[in-house]
Amino acid sequence: MSYQEIAKNMIDRLPEDKMIFVINILQNIGEMSGLDIYPEFEPNAETIAAMAETDEMIRTGSGQHFRGTAEEFNNMILAED
Repeated sequence: MSYQEIAKNMIDRLPEDKMIFVINILQNIGEMSGLDIYPEFEPNAETIAAMAETDEMIRTGSGQHFRGTAEEFNNMILAED
């Protein structure tokens, strides 16, 4: 059995919520090797629209600006209803 087959077999046994760790490790190994192994990513229409909205906010200086910690920001979002 090849190393690649062993790795795939091990990955198949991991729970889905742990796959992000495998992805991070593989990406780091690729970077250390000078390789771009990250899969091609095609954003969906909603993501493209959100990125365009953000670009427009940056260009015009509009939108709401938050100054504070990530914890304070999360608390503000969770408090909104």
